[in-house]
Amino acid sequence: MKCIPKLFSLSLCCLVIAGTVKGQTLFSLSSDVNLQRSVKKGQEYWAVGQTVTLHYNFTPQDAAYAWVAYFSNGKFTNRNLLAEVKEPGTIPVAIRYDNTAKMRFKHISLGWKHYFTGSAVSERKPGIYSLAGLGILLGLVSNSQSVVIDSAMYQMPVVPGSQNFKRLSIDLGLGAEVPLGADLYLYGELKAILPITDYPSRYILDNKYTPYTAMAALGFRILFN
Repeated sequence: MKCIPKLFSLSLCCLVIAGTVKGQTLFSLSSDVNLQRSVKKGQEYWAVGQTVTLHYNFTPQDAAYAWVAYFSNGKFTNRNLLAEVKEPGTIPVAIRYDNTAKMRFKHISLGWKHYFTGSAVSERKPGIYSLAGLGILLGLVSNSQSVVIDSAMYQMPVVPGSQNFKRLSIDLGLGAEVPLGADLYLYGELKAILPITDYPSRYILDNKYTPYTAMAALGFRILFN
């Protein structure tokens, strides 16, 4: 798994060199506002965010991209959890509680953008394109609970407090844009960030490939020709 980012970076560098040697390249810078939805069962929440993307076009139809995104806190509650005693003789033997979590993350992605119709330099024709890349997700989760429980005496499925977490991700998207003139474009995108790694954390109830998120974005791209 650790070799994937290295191979991806090496391939991207080779493509950049090849594109520079072949001819003139085009740069674009874009920024958008995102509405984010976590669709993981038991971790559903809404959040808003912003993405800033640098596009490096080898041809009018194909580009490498690098984006940085950040998001607000999303809030969700896991209800009716059960904390059980660690040692016999403790009273009560079990405690029911609710856990309210706030989760947010920053995201960095490197990938490829391909136009099915139109191009990065179209002056009139709208464009439809796809996005595919690899990313790293830098998250933070903070928990508060409805009942104060001594974690030294009870085994809890999720504990109070805060913890950072990291995930590698596959990033997919579909977008459409229209030229506004003067090398300015208005675009909309539907994107998904799909974690492909996980690790145990006492601060997240379900750690497996968390969090799955989908996003709708609206923004502007400016072309530097």
